[in-house]
Amino acid sequence: MAKLVLCLLVLSIAGKAGSASSPIDFIKASCKATRYPDLCVQCLSGYASAIQQNEQHLAQTALSVSLTRAKSAGDYVKKLTKVRGIKAREYRAVKDCIDNMGDTVDRLSQSIRELDHMGRAVGKDFVWHMSNVQTWVSAALTDENTCLDGFAGRHMDGNVKAAIKSRVTNVARVTSNALALVNRFASRHRKAASGETP
Repeated sequence: MAKLVLCLLVLSIAGKAGSASSPIDFIKASCKATRYPDLCVQCLSGYASAIQQNEQHLAQTALSVSLTRAKSAGDYVKKLTKVRGIKAREYRAVKDCIDNMGDTVDRLSQSIRELDHMGRAVGKDFVWHMSNVQTWVSAALTDENTCLDGFAGRHMDGNVKAAIKSRVTNVARVTSNALALVNRFASRHRKAASGETP
């Protein structure tokens, strides 16, 4: 009997150890819900100690990483207006892209503030806040893609297009991942609130 109790105790402890994954494991598992899981893990694993295993912290961190990259890309695009020999059509597309990236930065900033101010919002309050966040992050992603659309077509091929496409595509992928993690947080929170298993 004592052996049986000891065996059950050992199995119980082993089970808990197995389920109590590390923050990195939590990030890897969460990133499977995104379109670019490897990029997601690469972007977020450095923040594991801040994220721990908290869905809201994960979403906030993903948005913050996206915001930082959007600001950096926006600054980079601004410099391209001064490139020597830039064609008039390229110049217009770059100027439009600067506006798009500015809008992206504004919308991501709004979404981070909204998530910060949620506190322990529940029910309709939670749904309202999350709806705002999801709308703004989706709009930011649209702005990034609109920037890229401005360089569509062979007549725009060249160093300016290549440079912008590389930077802004990376931002769009990071933002897409952030949106997936925001949606995951919203879905799991709603299931938990309704008593379903997340």
